[in-house]
Amino acid sequence: MIEMQNLWYAYPSGQTVLAGLNISIKRGEFVALIGQNGAGKTTFLKQLNGLLKPTSGVVKIAGMDTSRVKTAKLAQKVGFLFQNPDHQIFLPSVRQEIAFGPKNLGLPDEEVEARILQAAEAVGLTAVLDENPVFLSKGQRQRVAFASLLSMRPEILVLDEPTTGQDYRESIEIMEMVRELNEAGHTIIFVTHDMELVARYARRIILLRQGRVVVDGPVREVFYRPELLTATGLLPPQIVRLALMFGENSPLGRVLSVEEAYEAIVGWGGVAHDRCG
Repeated sequence: MIEMQNLWYAYPSGQTVLAGLNISIKRGEFVALIGQNGAGKTTFLKQLNGLLKPTSGVVKIAGMDTSRVKTAKLAQKVGFLFQNPDHQIFLPSVRQEIAFGPKNLGLPDEEVEARILQAAEAVGLTAVLDENPVFLSKGQRQRVAFASLLSMRPEILVLDEPTTGQDYRESIEIMEMVRELNEAGHTIIFVTHDMELVARYARRIILLRQGRVVVDGPVREVFYRPELLTATGLLPPQIVRLALMFGENSPLGRVLSVEEAYEAIVGWGGVAHDRCG
């Protein structure tokens, strides 16, 4: 679905932000893009929908070269959620905002209305469809922006800090929706500074530092290389740090969640009891 070949990007000032990236992301992957502020994460994301074009190298989305395809065409494949919802909300009602994308696809009114209702229900906005987004909380505005993506039904969802403005419960609700979309076949790439969310939802990590890939691999493998994270100013989830304190030979092994830790300890306790017996 996504292919980057020797991708370089520099701003007009001459500052290089992405340096020689070679990355392939397959259909249905769930990828977390992490790194310090200034690592190039948002610039990376904007390459995926043509908002930024490579200075050199190639970015292909479902076989389409982003340098040769209009952003409007890419938008049918790639849905982009900005970190700040106010950067993409501009219409006077939630209903109109969600309808904007489907209408521009030329869909019939009945289909547009069905998509509005489905997307609003998915993110819990049915009761405010006729409200002006200006008067909603930031968390609700983030949901409006997310619903606008869902109504387009893109194959790829690119999410820049999707839980901005949400409390813990709301963050989990949103990420559970994202998980369901992934299980339905959508490709997910999301940026977050919350390593707990990465451990809970992502299956692959791409770690950037100064526009270069530090490591690209399965979540469990990356989190258990703490020296890489430390070098980029990040910390693995608390349960991973606890497991690392006890070493790889401990009952915890390479757990990623409290639930996994519980299972490991209970399982180890049963084995120890059998041996003692």
